[in-house]
Amino acid sequence: MNRKDKMRVLTRWVEEALIEMKGKATLTDVAKTIWKLHGNDIAEMGDFLFTWQYDYRWAATALRKKGIMKPANRKRNGIWELS
Repeated sequence: MNRKDKMRVLTRWVEEALIEMKGKATLTDVAKTIWKLHGNDIAEMGDFLFTWQYDYRWAATALRKKGIMKPANRKRNGIWELS
C-alpha cells in the first residue's frame, strides 16, 4: 500500500473512530477504536501492521488541515476532536 492510499484509509478510520466516540477522544482511545473496528484489516495489510499507529497521527494532521478536526491544542491534554 502506498503512502497516499494509507492516508486515505487512515483519515477515514480516524474520522470514523471519532464519530464512534461522539466526536471527541484521546489519542489512545482513537487507536483502540481503530483497532476494534479494523484490527483484522490491519493485520492482513503486511507491514502496515507495524506502522499504522505512527501513520494515523499523520492522518489526524491531514484532517486538521481540511478543517474536519479541531487544531491540536496542548491545553486539551491530547484530546482529538471533530470540528
